[in-house]
Amino acid sequence: MSERAFAFLRTNERQIKPRTRGITEIRGPYYTPMGKRYLEDILETMGNYVDSLKYAGGSFSLMPRQAVKDLNELAHHHNVLVSTGGFIEYVLTQGPQAVAQYIQECKDLGFDIIEISSGFITIPTDDWMRLVEKVQKAGLKAKPEVGIQFGAGGATSAAELEAEGTRDVEWAVQHARRFLDAGAYLIMIESEGITENVKRWRTDAVAKIISALGLEKVMFEAADPEVFGWYIKNYGPEVNLFVDHSQIVQLECLRSGIWGTKSVWGRVLTYKE
Repeated sequence: MSERAFAFLRTNERQIKPRTRGITEIRGPYYTPMGKRYLEDILETMGNYVDSLKYAGGSFSLMPRQAVKDLNELAHHHNVLVSTGGFIEYVLTQGPQAVAQYIQECKDLGFDIIEISSGFITIPTDDWMRLVEKVQKAGLKAKPEVGIQFGAGGATSAAELEAEGTRDVEWAVQHARRFLDAGAYLIMIESEGITENVKRWRTDAVAKIISALGLEKVMFEAADPEVFGWYIKNYGPEVNLFVDHSQIVQLECLRSGIWGTKSVWGRVLTYKE
């Protein structure tokens, strides 16, 4: 970890990479394009606080192959892992051969993590487990995504999601336990139905998930300053979070305890011996 400016000022102590807690994953190409020069600027300035880069919406499938490879290599240069995001949902609709080719292509292009989500599709649990196993056999990290909202993803409106209904939190917990027992790298918790596109946040669902699985085993989607501020305030600076790349500075200011809104300024602390 390179020396930061104003090193004489105390900040909350953070694990050095590779971290097992306080992991930050940032969104890559989706809302904005991202090339090497753009990503280099982010990682040269804030790379010490970025643990993984996640493509969204299958954006890599629209990019030149070499551009994807270059982005992934640049991330690795800064000790940042690279995740596919939940694009496997689309790949599954193309059949088993496409899934095998997808996993191999991910490996060839330098991805480290394959997220295995099912926000839009229904898939038997045993089949989901087979995907986890197949990803791990390829030497990649499997990161299943679970949530309580069916139809999550793609910025579906709150009214549409409400009409779909939600699953019981215990369903998500039981699935996550099976994935972790199978060696999954981390569990991604889908924000829709909990803090995104809802009339009222399901803070009870967050509490149950953390109580059952522990902070180190889960990562919460929190691509909204109000949301990640709430997670830091309630669960401390070592909660694992996924945010947009534009929010990395704001998030790390909260984690380090150097800045924040009125409700958290000067109140986010760590104690290490």
